[in-house]
Amino acid sequence: MNRAEEFEELRPLLFSIAYRILGSVSEAEDAVQESWLRLEASPTRPVSTKSFLAAVVTRVSIDVLRSARLRREQYVGPWFPEPLLTDPYEDPERSAELADSLSMAALLLLERLSPLERAVFVLREVFGFGFPEIASAVGRSEAACRQLAVRARRHMEAGRPRFEADRQEREALAERFFGAFREGDVASLRELLAADVHMVGDGGGKAPQWARGIHGAEHVARVLATTFPQLLAVGVTMAPVRVNGQPGAVLRDRDGRVINALVLEVLDGRIQTIRSVINPEKLGHMGPVADAWAVRREVFASLHRG
Repeated sequence: MNRAEEFEELRPLLFSIAYRILGSVSEAEDAVQESWLRLEASPTRPVSTKSFLAAVVTRVSIDVLRSARLRREQYVGPWFPEPLLTDPYEDPERSAELADSLSMAALLLLERLSPLERAVFVLREVFGFGFPEIASAVGRSEAACRQLAVRARRHMEAGRPRFEADRQEREALAERFFGAFREGDVASLRELLAADVHMVGDGGGKAPQWARGIHGAEHVARVLATTFPQLLAVGVTMAPVRVNGQPGAVLRDRDGRVINALVLEVLDGRIQTIRSVINPEKLGHMGPVADAWAVRREVFASLHRG
């Protein structure tokens, strides 16, 4: 197997590492490409191509994350990861860790860690790398990496998101939710929402969003029941999909362009959190992106005509 073939075989793993460190599809893809360029430029063949590439993609991701921290601190409104519809990497032996670490709630929890803690946690807890490999990847001693892992694990366990354990139950509840959303059925929506449900959007100042979020089952149910019938009137469609491993949906305008991605977090048989990613800069990997402001104006014009 030549270098290019080895790289392509490892590409899903490299992307999955980089995405969990960065929370960005586009930045993860750039980090993976940089790892290929460094492999191609290496004068000798690595003893372990997997270890070499994992180390490179981790170091690149740490550097990118450090520079991204300031941008995220200055971000307009809540910052969410770029929505991921499919994780390209699969490992039956670590399927639970992979699924848990992909959720938006887990990625937002990872944001609280330092770049080094985040990288060590991802490599160790999610992908099962040994400490010698991790030490090489992050440029620290094995002892230091063990300490970083302990601190990171403590932070993650303290705030670890909990989800409905049974995927079938989550999917069934989501199906009922999106059906009620389409129908504008306030009563049915209210029954599916936790009393303290929180609905919040990431527009980044570049698209309409709920400024400070919407709280409470009654309020959220009424907003949702009003919203989709209005969108439906201007040709918007909604397709339920998994978003970051959780039940969700993608909304598109009449021309099939992406408006936003919704993701639901379910616990104890109720929807606890609804997140909407509508910042157009975070949706381009899903296809052509709609002008959400134009959709909003069209909705207002339709209401006025009505």
